[in-house]
Amino acid sequence: MTAAGFLETTRDAYTARAAEYSELFRDFLADQPLDRALIDTFADLVKATGAGPIADLGCGPGHYTAYLQARGLPVFGIDLSPGMIEQARQEHPGLRFEVGSMFALDLADAGVGGVFSHYSIIHTPPERVHELFDEFTRVLAPGGHVLLSFSATDDPSQLAEPYDHAVSLAYRWSTDLISAMLRERNLIETARLIFPGDQDTTRGFPRVFLLAGKTG
Repeated sequence: MTAAGFLETTRDAYTARAAEYSELFRDFLADQPLDRALIDTFADLVKATGAGPIADLGCGPGHYTAYLQARGLPVFGIDLSPGMIEQARQEHPGLRFEVGSMFALDLADAGVGGVFSHYSIIHTPPERVHELFDEFTRVLAPGGHVLLSFSATDDPSQLAEPYDHAVSLAYRWSTDLISAMLRERNLIETARLIFPGDQDTTRGFPRVFLLAGKTG
C-alpha cells in the first residue's frame, strides 16, 4: 500500500464509524483512575512550563481534548478524519478542532507546550513512525511534554507487531524502542505506565502510557 493509500484508508474507515466511536468512548475515562492520574500529571507539567497550548493529535471525537480543557489548559484537537472532527465539534462546540495529518501539522515550530497522542500512532507503518516523532518534536516548545499511549508488543526487541484492528491494520509497539526513538529527538522519558495484557478483555495486549519531556 502506498503512503497516501494508508492515510486514505485510515481516514475513510474512521469517518465511516465516527458516530459509533463517539458513543463508545464518551465516558471511557470515568472508570480509568490510573489513566486520569497520568493525564492529569501531564497536564500539570504542561501548565507549569507555560510553554503554550496542548495539541491533541488524532483527537477522534474530542473526548480527551475536552478532559484536558477541563483541567484548565488551552487545548485543541487535530484528526485526519473529517467525520471524527464533525463529531468532536458537535459534542464539544466550545473547543477548536481541525482536520489535519500528523505527518504535516499546520503548526508553528515550537508552537505548543504539550503533545497528547492517545492511540494515534497505531495505524502508522513502522518504517514511517519516525516521521511522526519528527513532527511532534518540531511543534513542541523546549520544556514541553509529550504523552503517548499505545498497545505494547510481546517481543520488546521488535519495534512493532501488526494486528487486525476493527478499522484498519494496526501495530503494537515496543515501549523501550519507542522511548529510544523519542530520546534521539531530545524527548526524554520521565514516566511510563503499563497495564498488563490480562486486563484487556478484547485482545489481551498490554496497554502503555509513555511520558517524555523536551530538553532542547
